[in-house]
Amino acid sequence: MAAHLDERRARGVGANPERQPKHVHIYTDGACLDNPGPGGYGVVLHYNGQRKELSGGFRCTTNNRMELMAAIEGLSALRERCRVTLYTDSRYLADALARGWARRWQAHGWRRPGGGRALNTDLWQRLLELCQRHEVEVVWVRSHAGHPENERCDRLALEAARQPHLPADLGYECPLAGDGASLAAGACPARNV
Repeated sequence: MAAHLDERRARGVGANPERQPKHVHIYTDGACLDNPGPGGYGVVLHYNGQRKELSGGFRCTTNNRMELMAAIEGLSALRERCRVTLYTDSRYLADALARGWARRWQAHGWRRPGGGRALNTDLWQRLLELCQRHEVEVVWVRSHAGHPENERCDRLALEAARQPHLPADLGYECPLAGDGASLAAGACPARNV
């Protein structure tokens, strides 16, 4: 009898569904009008037939930072521990998580192989903390290849980047707030300031 119950539990039969984490699909994209320049992120979350869209932007940032912000905002929207399939068209994001690069950078004081400093450490720190809270699998998708949710995230990100009066990305614009990469004078257009 015990072996039979163990076999049923292994297949999920008779298991308490509240004990299993919800499986959420999160689609993400980031965009910059110039790089650096005004930027935005777009996120689409799917769970059990429900759909939610998120977006936001900053007056001066980089494309890679917006790719990371999309993942951060998507994972931050989850109210409980979940199993997440995170879709991104960013090799930077996908490879750094899936291949363990970001964890290695963190373990070595945010240094990359060869001694160079890792970029965007403020965002990587937040993202790695969220990845510890959830079970995250990263799936890379080709950009602009007709994937409906990736295309929607791209539109959300671009719309967000075009909004007036965007806030500052302090991790990028202020050398002490982020990872030491200060904004070069005149690097971003002033139209959204």
